[in-house]
Amino acid sequence: MREVVQHPDYENVLPLFQPEIDIWSEYGILKSFLGRFKKASPKEVLSNSVELRDLVKAMKESVKPEIFNNPSFETRVNIMYNESLRLADMNTIPAITAKEVNTQIDKIFEAFGAINAKINTTFSKKKFEEEITIDVSLIGLDTTKIDTISKNSILKKMDEKVKKLEENSKKKDNK
Repeated sequence: MREVVQHPDYENVLPLFQPEIDIWSEYGILKSFLGRFKKASPKEVLSNSVELRDLVKAMKESVKPEIFNNPSFETRVNIMYNESLRLADMNTIPAITAKEVNTQIDKIFEAFGAINAKINTTFSKKKFEEEITIDVSLIGLDTTKIDTISKNSILKKMDEKVKKLEENSKKKDNK
């Protein structure tokens, strides 16, 4: 239980998107705390498991950036919370083995990597949608079957185009 183990890396948030989540302090605290577990013994992991559980719970219950208020993101956070609960429970089991603890911390890293992957995907999608300039009325897109981020960005772009057309027509009327 005292042998230090190097755990595999998890996916990180891309540096391009890091400023977008810097305001989410609970995420930053948890990420920093997880850094301690990358190279740790099962005994160290177990001794910090309750604090890890509390930090994951704090992140789960915190106010997240609005873009993450969706079921798929919440599911990833819930999975990580469940894995941290399991690790904290292992602390009370006397017959637990080092292999089981190492497997559990790897699951927590995988769950945190999944959260980071979702953050990257969400911001990549947002960035992509902000860069496209397609009029949905010309392509016959059924806007009732797209997700909220897409719908909001499409509606925003359509509103901007309408405002520009109104401004141009007012300028022509004034001349």
